Amino acid sequence: MVVLGSVTGAPGVTTTALALAAVWPVEADGGVRPVMVEADPSGGDLMIRFGLPASPSLLDVAAAAGQPYPGSLLGAVSELPFGVRAVVAVPGRGPCREAVRLLAGEAGRRVLLGDGRDLGTVLLDVGRLGEDVEPLLQAADQVVLVTRGGAEPLTHVSACGLDVGACAGRLTLAVVGPCPYPADEIANTLGIRRVVFLPWDAKGVAAMNNPKQSALRIAGFRPSPLMTAARMLARQLVDPQESTMRTSATDGGRVTERHEVHLGGRSRTGLVRVPGARESGS
Repeated sequence: MVVLGSVTGAPGVTTTALALAAVWPVEADGGVRPVMVEADPSGGDLMIRFGLPASPSLLDVAAAAGQPYPGSLLGAVSELPFGVRAVVAVPGRGPCREAVRLLAGEAGRRVLLGDGRDLGTVLLDVGRLGEDVEPLLQAADQVVLVTRGGAEPLTHVSACGLDVGACAGRLTLAVVGPCPYPADEIANTLGIRRVVFLPWDAKGVAAMNNPKQSALRIAGFRPSPLMTAARMLARQLVDPQESTMRTSATDGGRVTERHEVHLGGRSRTGLVRVPGARESGS
């Protein structure tokens, strides 16, 4: 289970989760496609975006979690137009918050994780991190914290109170869009070892949000910059030890290593750890 969330605003958690689901390596789970689960306590967006019916949804999974034989998560899956399997959530904070609370309990986590015979990966979009999703963070195999790249959102990451030490080896910071800071500076300041960069790719996002049946270009000649970066992130999540390259950037669809570039001039503001923020366990 991979949990994706943010600490402030709307930096693109759902988009990142959908992109990862679209490019997840087929060899990772014996060819079983991942399932993206919209588990945001504030409510879902995909049901309205793609014109899906109110059921099946996250509410059905939460209701089944309390049953002696809850069945498989796949019973609540919808097929999105670009070939991603997703469990969508209804709009509205009230019912979704209760559903997430149930899924975060022991019975709900069993439904999400399946049993020893189940293959596949669950990509859990929990939106903004809070107490409701804390048990899910603890149960996750990998945690992806999504943020924008400016000084303010990165400082919010420092101040959010996330126990970086408890997530050591499982935590990746995904920085979306332009960022003036090199990966090493972010990693050292925030105490997060893995920092990756995802491009602001308006065309790629528009293609993914198209309600008409279409196939995303995720490989071959000139795939979307977002899909290229998401594929690299997916492979790092599948096997964090496989790649030693900490960061990546896209340039015209081509993945390149991000070199250390320190911006000159007095206008640049360095990152500052917020007093009282938790230190890394490393």
